[in-house]
Amino acid sequence: MQRDSAETLALRALAWLAGNEELLPLFLGSTGASAEDLRNQAGDPEFLGAVLDFLLMDDAWVVACCDAIGVRYETLAQARGALPGGMQTHWT
Repeated sequence: MQRDSAETLALRALAWLAGNEELLPLFLGSTGASAEDLRNQAGDPEFLGAVLDFLLMDDAWVVACCDAIGVRYETLAQARGALPGGMQTHWT
């Protein structure tokens, strides 16, 4: 996945998260971000990576987000890999 496509997908995931009354407080609490940060950092690829990192912590969140935005379940992980800090480390 190309970085611009990954950013677009992460923005869609962020929009879904922002509208989720149950998960948004968990995201804000776990990251220390504020609602203002969501608006101000929505264009920051590193922040978008943090959004995807959060969603990827729970399969149920991945399924709910992907179903809502109409993408395959593996797409969030692919997008995360294309954003800063998302490359998987291979130790072999």
